[in-house]
Amino acid sequence: MTTDIQGKINQLREELRQHNYNYYVLDNATISDYEFDLKLKELQKLEDENPDFFDSNSPTQRVGGEITKNFETVKHKNRMYSLDNSYSKEDLLDWEKRIQKNTGIDDIEYTCELKYDGASINLTYENGKLMSAVTRGDGFQGDDVTANIKTIKSIPLVLQGKFADSFQIRGEIILPLDGFNKMNLDRVEAGEDPYKNPRNTASGSLKLQDSSEVASRPLDCLLYHVVADNLPFISHFETLQNARKVGFKVPDAIKICKSIDEVFDFINFWDVARNELPYETDGVVVKVNNLHQQDELGYTAKAPRWAIAYKFKAEQESTILNEITYQVGRTGAITPVANLEPVLLAGTIVRRASLHNADQIEKLDIRINDTVFVEKGGEIIPKVVGVDFSKRPKDSVPTQYITHCPDCNSELVRKEGDAKHYCPNEYGCPTQITGRIQHYISRKAMDIEGLGAETVELLFKEGLIHNYADLYDLREEQVVPLERMAEKSAKNMVLGIEKSKEIPFEKVLFALGIRFVGETVAKKLAKHYKSIDHLMSASFEDLTSVDEIGERIAQSIINFSNDLTNIQLVERLKKYGVQLELSAESLENQTDKLKDKVFVVSGVFTKMNRNELKKAIEDNGGKVSSSISKKTNYIVAGDNMGPSKRTKAESLGVPLISEDDFISMLN
Repeated sequence: MTTDIQGKINQLREELRQHNYNYYVLDNATISDYEFDLKLKELQKLEDENPDFFDSNSPTQRVGGEITKNFETVKHKNRMYSLDNSYSKEDLLDWEKRIQKNTGIDDIEYTCELKYDGASINLTYENGKLMSAVTRGDGFQGDDVTANIKTIKSIPLVLQGKFADSFQIRGEIILPLDGFNKMNLDRVEAGEDPYKNPRNTASGSLKLQDSSEVASRPLDCLLYHVVADNLPFISHFETLQNARKVGFKVPDAIKICKSIDEVFDFINFWDVARNELPYETDGVVVKVNNLHQQDELGYTAKAPRWAIAYKFKAEQESTILNEITYQVGRTGAITPVANLEPVLLAGTIVRRASLHNADQIEKLDIRINDTVFVEKGGEIIPKVVGVDFSKRPKDSVPTQYITHCPDCNSELVRKEGDAKHYCPNEYGCPTQITGRIQHYISRKAMDIEGLGAETVELLFKEGLIHNYADLYDLREEQVVPLERMAEKSAKNMVLGIEKSKEIPFEKVLFALGIRFVGETVAKKLAKHYKSIDHLMSASFEDLTSVDEIGERIAQSIINFSNDLTNIQLVERLKKYGVQLELSAESLENQTDKLKDKVFVVSGVFTKMNRNELKKAIEDNGGKVSSSISKKTNYIVAGDNMGPSKRTKAESLGVPLISEDDFISMLN
């Protein structure tokens, strides 16, 4: 009897999954909604009566009902990179030249896909079942929204065939225009304000606490990229075709292009045809199709070299410029801001836009009370791009750029060759002080939970902190009396500050806010110098000898290291126990065996994957390059190494070594 019930439950689950797939992915319903609901109710009844057969991936679980108070932050197994953007055909031609140079191949095959305007999601599957769904976050970590994602019916909870044992598939959670418009009609009828645009509404839906509310929204998921250690496919296109076969909603608007001219044809077609789509798109993503070539090309610090986004021309509107105000950044840089008569642009109300710098204001001759043209750069950041001179008032006067800091009244300086003006009052200007502390606590730096930008300003205003080292002296009893600060909030803040002492050295170095030292440079410097003492005692010549450290970065580090205030801050951080040197764990397995040696990794390997090989090179003091040059010392050559790379290596006399040779070199 039990076997019969279990068999019936499994049969209904499979039937409902197939009907779900037919309706939400193939857009080809094979039964009526009424028949589907009857089967779903039958399954629900059987599951309620037989709780031993519960399955979190059953079709009955899509209705939601789970309440999530706090979304757990999860580290991505594989980083979710951004894409480099291009805005012209010339940008794409330059990108192709870089691809050809790095691969040594002239005839590259591409895939073109539409760039969907929604919220990025990373889905993890194990043995054919959905295990987790995590938002993009900062690319390194995101929020676990699995309960909410399971309510989206176009996402398979169980795959319809064999794909890969373990993999991640990435896509965009979108809100189709028809569904968005219906939601807004319902809101207006209920006397509520309509949502601004589909993208923000889709993104906000993922963080709703009640998954049944998410289930009531017509969200969809379009998938476009698979990440796994060993995929049995040769190309990106083949991977997506097979993903579609096992139940994933992969859009049909994907095409193999044999040349850059075919890429241009695809862009030209969709620049017009996108207006007929049921969802929003803002460009085309061009990718190298061959997975082996993708692997060879690798990544920059921020984006894959093998992909680029071509953005359609931004939407533009005109409005009145009411006032120009000036913002001070944490480095003292002054940014002029246009305060505008509110205007609807690309689905959002725009009230402020960047004017960049004094040169831009002068070049465009931007003045108060002008009618200006505004667009969103990459359809994200509003900027003023021109003036309608036919509507300029007769009493208009040219804009005079400010000469003194709007916060501390210090006279501004502008160095030769620099586009921006700066406030030189580094340690006395309130905005620079709070800006440095806000950078220090940020997610990519010290990632201090329970402490935000507004709280930093409040603590500074109350005289409790004047720099980031002061954070470690804060006590709960000092914080509790502050406005909007309950006992629990104060406790979480102090705990978050204490926990930041575990943050590794490379992130601390980035957090210090040394000008021009971003995340990637901080990692490189931490790895090379291994401690803040060694870094701050390094000479200019020593710094510029470090790979990819130029004169500008070196001089900035020298300036930081010679400043008494910075020296005192660093000494205080050491006293508090902040990690200002690489940990023993980080130094483990690191040697100088390959110091000053440049390697190119090419081909397919059996004992180590390409990323493991590159890490081993860097851990032992070597440098990994993506292209062969006279500076290359060795090429680690695996199977299927490109013939053009082999020819170039031979012409330059660069030795080719096998995977086993490389391992022997380390041992």
